[in-house]
Amino acid sequence: MTRESMEFDVVIVGAGPAGLSAACSLMQQAQQNGLELNVCVVEKGAEVGAHILSGALLDTQALNELFPGWRKLGAPVTTPVTREHFYMLSSDQGGMELPAFMTPASLHNKGSYIVSLGKLCRWLAQQAENLGVAVFPGFAAAEALFDKQGAVCGVLTGDMGLSANGTPKAGHVPGMELRARYTLFAEGSRGHIGKSLIDRFALDKGRDPQHYAIGFKELWRLTPERHHPGLVVHGGGWPLGQNGGGFFLYHGDDGLASLGMIVDLNYQNPHLDPFRECQRLKHHPLLARHLWDGKRLAWGARALTKGGLNSLPQMTLPGALLLGCDAGTLNGARIKGIHTAMKSGLLAAEALVPALAAGRSGDRLTEFETLMEESWLQEELQRARHFVPTLHKFGPWAGGALNWLSQTLLGGRLPFAPRDHTPDHAALKPAADCTPITYPRADGVLAFDRMSSVHLASTGHDEDQPCHLRLTDPALPLRDNLPLYDEPAQRYCPAGVYEVVEEDGRRVFRINAANCVHCKTCDIKDPAQNITWVPPEGGSGPNYSGM
Repeated sequence: MTRESMEFDVVIVGAGPAGLSAACSLMQQAQQNGLELNVCVVEKGAEVGAHILSGALLDTQALNELFPGWRKLGAPVTTPVTREHFYMLSSDQGGMELPAFMTPASLHNKGSYIVSLGKLCRWLAQQAENLGVAVFPGFAAAEALFDKQGAVCGVLTGDMGLSANGTPKAGHVPGMELRARYTLFAEGSRGHIGKSLIDRFALDKGRDPQHYAIGFKELWRLTPERHHPGLVVHGGGWPLGQNGGGFFLYHGDDGLASLGMIVDLNYQNPHLDPFRECQRLKHHPLLARHLWDGKRLAWGARALTKGGLNSLPQMTLPGALLLGCDAGTLNGARIKGIHTAMKSGLLAAEALVPALAAGRSGDRLTEFETLMEESWLQEELQRARHFVPTLHKFGPWAGGALNWLSQTLLGGRLPFAPRDHTPDHAALKPAADCTPITYPRADGVLAFDRMSSVHLASTGHDEDQPCHLRLTDPALPLRDNLPLYDEPAQRYCPAGVYEVVEEDGRRVFRINAANCVHCKTCDIKDPAQNITWVPPEGGSGPNYSGM
């Protein structure tokens, strides 16, 4: 097939904080050095911010570096943290607040802001366009392109207008080749091209397995008497118990609050349902007192990359870089990844501009590795390197105490080095060896069902297109996963994509791909690694523009 192609100096995949920061910084530095650059950003969401989901608390360190005058430029960063609390819940009614001195220093949020990351990314995209960057939302990068030497030389966007069986429909538009001297991959957690590049170039050789969590976020409008702008609440314990994760509640501006839960995907009990854990959490009096008489406006779910420095793959490869959550730069000790993703983008630009000015292309940007090693980003990740594996090994109470010691008194060090060498998908135990979990019915007031939640994600897909959730072995879910694990895809997927149903007297594994919110949990947690997430048509998926 003959495809159209376009040539750029730099192609950036993903209009998130890492990709947009790289784009802005590239153009700033190019202008300062009298260098003309042709830079584009491709984004699979229908608009910038559509697929962006985060709590979110923003450390402004990287933003200060990128746009020192961000306040005058109208950045949507207006609600500073004014008060914060940390709780450990012991039951559906009980728990205790930890005094500030008992909370790890890394979890203190003085100087941070409560933001909508979707709004921040739309603002960053506007700044990028003002600087001359071409931003193309609604175009999904389907795969990387390689030159004759095997270096990355751009991306191929996905075809538009294919039927479910893969044949062209009326109005079919073939994907386009976007060729570049260098390509930056900033797809977010478990990026499908990033995943393939890590495997192709063995970028994770010698690293611990990467670890992930699924994060849920709900946007609520609270009654005036219950709304306290700048209030931050974090916590752990019930309902997850020894399973890793926790919850958050951030009171933003305009009467809005963000509530959510993070569930580590290394959990062992296949009966656990992360979505329903989050729903029952809201009935705890600690959170219910904020939500009563309020209204849930939006819902979303997204995986996050949290293994930290021990799991961070090599971020450089011939002709390309992996940035932000595509690599895993989130600081788990601070539960923050926006500023670290942005900083990775700034470091990419700092390495790229001299290389482009010298006429280079397609080589490995080893300068990035040096800049990374000398940066505050590396220092942060180094200090936090034990945080996640300590929680995985010792649980929330003992692990939390060790992390307090490490982060508050020992500068991120411990007398031993806890590691987690078990991939998340390999952590599940057989269903017969685990206790089933009974979840309360959704009351429609504080707790809600899946389908009403998916509706609030505003997800949309043309149902007559190839399924973007691919099974390596279509028989495996019923043959292996069902008898051994009671087919956990029915529960770990937050959007009801996967079902085991009876049709004509036989069991069928059904994939409701139109429900998908692109969280990537199935790609991560399936115990046989039988499910591969690939992008559907550009513009498909959730629309988190207000989140």
